[in-house]
Amino acid sequence: MFRVSLCRLFACTALLLPLSVAAAPATITYTFGHHLISLPVSRHPEWRRMKRVWYFQGMEAVPPARFQTCGEEDVQEAGWTSRSVQQWDIASIGHTIEELVSSKINRPAGQVVIGKTASGSVTFDGQGLTGQHVDAAAAASLTIHALESDVATVVLPVNITQPEITVQDDELRTMGIREVVTVGESVFAGSPVNRRHNIGVGVARFNGHIIPQGSVFSFDETLGPVNAATGYRKELVIQGETTIPDFGGGLCQVSTTAFRGPWEYGMPILQRKNHSYAVSYYSPQGTDATVYPPSVDMKFRNDTPGALLLQTFTDDQSRAFFVYYGTRDDRKSEVFGPYITDRQAAPNIEKIIYTKDLPPGEKRKAGERHDGMKAMWYRSTRMAGTGATIESFFSAYQARPFTWQVGIAAGGSENLSEESDEPSWLPDSTETNRSNSASSEGGQG
Repeated sequence: MFRVSLCRLFACTALLLPLSVAAAPATITYTFGHHLISLPVSRHPEWRRMKRVWYFQGMEAVPPARFQTCGEEDVQEAGWTSRSVQQWDIASIGHTIEELVSSKINRPAGQVVIGKTASGSVTFDGQGLTGQHVDAAAAASLTIHALESDVATVVLPVNITQPEITVQDDELRTMGIREVVTVGESVFAGSPVNRRHNIGVGVARFNGHIIPQGSVFSFDETLGPVNAATGYRKELVIQGETTIPDFGGGLCQVSTTAFRGPWEYGMPILQRKNHSYAVSYYSPQGTDATVYPPSVDMKFRNDTPGALLLQTFTDDQSRAFFVYYGTRDDRKSEVFGPYITDRQAAPNIEKIIYTKDLPPGEKRKAGERHDGMKAMWYRSTRMAGTGATIESFFSAYQARPFTWQVGIAAGGSENLSEESDEPSWLPDSTETNRSNSASSEGGQG
């Protein structure tokens, strides 16, 4: 994957408005952190326009004003010729970026007042999201350079602005709580009711949590117990070869959201595990972090100059946010990927797993078909006065067949499974509607 970023734009100015449209990539993908927005070039014929180009003695030249109303066949003066060529229309490309790309990234900076109650609990009045604004004109120029260079990826030039933050508590100010360091976010649109409920309960557990400077953050330790008593409902989770209801299904949405902010900022990631198969909620693949307390955790070290304070919430667009307040330093970090390899189609079979957890003969769907793949991301982190540190983040996702669980009597054989090329039965409507609600291997996704 090749990439075009703003820092390379000015060295290539002569290429931004080419005389003719050369071979171009089929799709342009715009990246901003983990955000990927792809636009098929063939769907935007308006990006190309015709222009008449004039030549004098074979060299491109500015024609006399009287030529502007002449057809090519009408030009009689010696040495002058013209032809119609295709060019990329920068205005049209900019309009498309505003409509289809910027609209997904842009947001206003928030306002928040941070204080404490008499008992010492942190309070938030407002939400401190950073403002984001895509420079569409610069992105259009980068797009033309990418199209002419047969480059498929453009790094979006995005202006980031701090929210208006008022920290009323002296102790928090002393700890370095003064600005937004990073933001983690994810989208859980399409989640069923119980999954949404569990995400809301899980997100709330982290609101107001403080990560001291230099300490290691453990998602599982901060989350605490996951059961009915702590407010969770049963929803689909991945348990080995099956995806079945258990308390806390959906919590991997919370851990993934928590992971993305420190990962994109460049903090040391000490523990992170991908899901056993690719789940649409965590697109793009390779940016997920599964948890299953206490065996599977997500951990990172706060190596910023001060403490980190978490503000966590969901919004009415089915997005989850982890806002990390603290003190920024001079590091520059970029993540780029995913590089997808070894794609495998889901096995075209049905798998049956026998279990004593169901009454004899009872069946339930225990897993959808999922294609397999491997995904690699890279992270470049540079501190002032040092070279860049390049890290890789690898994820392997299994190809899985459609799976059923069938109950057997207590004396039956455990761990017995069968595979069939023909469906044994059709799922009922309840089972069908629960498809794609699963998450991590041994995880509460």
